[in-house]
Amino acid sequence: MILAKVLGTVVATRKDARLVSNKLLIARPIDPHGKLDGNYLVAVDTVDAGSGETVLIVSGSSARMASGLKDCPVDAAIVGIVDAIEIQE
Repeated sequence: MILAKVLGTVVATRKDARLVSNKLLIARPIDPHGKLDGNYLVAVDTVDAGSGETVLIVSGSSARMASGLKDCPVDAAIVGIVDAIEIQE
């Protein structure tokens, strides 16, 4: 799983027919302290996330296991919205 911050949306006028009803979001991985950490990625939104929210993303074959994405051509899917992160040090 990847912890990430949603930064915006992706608009695609043409896409695979299996993705027509899905929202695409652009996100960037973050570390547990909220610092941006990694490259941007585009993920299919399965939980109605919005810009600025911290989310959990699965990638690879796990992304196709997300709700409603079976047999869809996806490599990343947002599967959760994070309410809080607690770290014990």
